[in-house]
Amino acid sequence: MEGWFASWFASGRIIDAILLLVAVEALVLAWIGRRRGLSLPSLMANLASGAALMLALRAALVGASWIAVAGWMLAGLVAHLADLNLRFRAATAQRRTPAQTGTTSQTAAFTRVTRLKQL
Repeated sequence: MEGWFASWFASGRIIDAILLLVAVEALVLAWIGRRRGLSLPSLMANLASGAALMLALRAALVGASWIAVAGWMLAGLVAHLADLNLRFRAATAQRRTPAQTGTTSQTAAFTRVTRLKQL
């Protein structure tokens, strides 16, 4: 068993298996996001950043040149910066949206009364 794990790490196959799981995760999240109407660019950028770092690890495990490792790390940085940019833009857009005035059945004033009636 130990030899099996050693060969998977030495050949980089362990990273290939993890990347396969990340790809499946991306597909499932994209499917869920489409059904619920969610925006997924930030999430996909986050997954791309992690995948690039795993590819840098794979390159290091198989003895690739430092240029290949640095290239994958740079790709991870670019994806990470894209993720941060998308998150900051979304947060800024949310803050610029004016707050709803008035009360609705979803505000605390109504929900507290509903909770008291249930008691």
